[in-house]
Amino acid sequence: MEEEDRGGNTVPLEFLRYDGGLVEIGQAEHGGFGFDNERPRNRVWLEPFRLASRLINCGEFAEFIEDRGYERPELWLSAGWDAVQERGWQAPLYWRKQRGEWMIGTLRGNQRLRVLANSPVAHVSYFEADAYARWTGKRLATEAEWESVAENVPVEGNLLESGRLCPAAAGAGFDDPALSVPQQLWGDCWEWTASAYLGYPGFVPLEGSLGEYNGKFMSGQMVLRGGSCVTPAGHIRASYRNFFPPETRWQFSGIRLASS
Repeated sequence: MEEEDRGGNTVPLEFLRYDGGLVEIGQAEHGGFGFDNERPRNRVWLEPFRLASRLINCGEFAEFIEDRGYERPELWLSAGWDAVQERGWQAPLYWRKQRGEWMIGTLRGNQRLRVLANSPVAHVSYFEADAYARWTGKRLATEAEWESVAENVPVEGNLLESGRLCPAAAGAGFDDPALSVPQQLWGDCWEWTASAYLGYPGFVPLEGSLGEYNGKFMSGQMVLRGGSCVTPAGHIRASYRNFFPPETRWQFSGIRLASS
């Protein structure tokens, strides 16, 4: 178990460059099943950007903690700093100190941080993801940037069908290392984006009760992309938009950095 989680040596964190330009995002009208919030397909202009080659892992997030990341208001959005103070956040959800060592609660029981050091950090809020990005001098990707990359990547990875039920370290066999695309785009952890959850231009909610499923939540929430280790492969696609309030931490939610 320990060697499986450790995932071998840490895969270097690199930034892959994308030209941007005029791209289309969202579900095509005849593109198969999609929720109303994925439509209509629309055009977005993207400046050139870089996207991290993998998710941030637990060891890297521990460095943020050790550098007093939860004690430095300059790293946090105002509402995020309020959440840190009011909720007493000192680490991601399910992290606990035991005899001076971080323990991380998982669906496979408690694990030492040193065992999960190379596995993606999970159960962080948007506020924590944004603060970590600010600490590194980077940012979170927009959902349009993320989708423009993911649209050309097959839906394969550490999803529910793997049976693992925990995020896996990059290089653990769920991605083809020969591909010049980011690893862990699918599965492992939902990725917080910098995009507020709003309707696309021309969005119209479905009629009746189905129209309340997505449209009524388009206020005060942030978009996540990519699925997690408990997401069925048949449920996820490049246009799928998950959304949660920025303080939410119970979901398998993680961090991928970007830069301009």
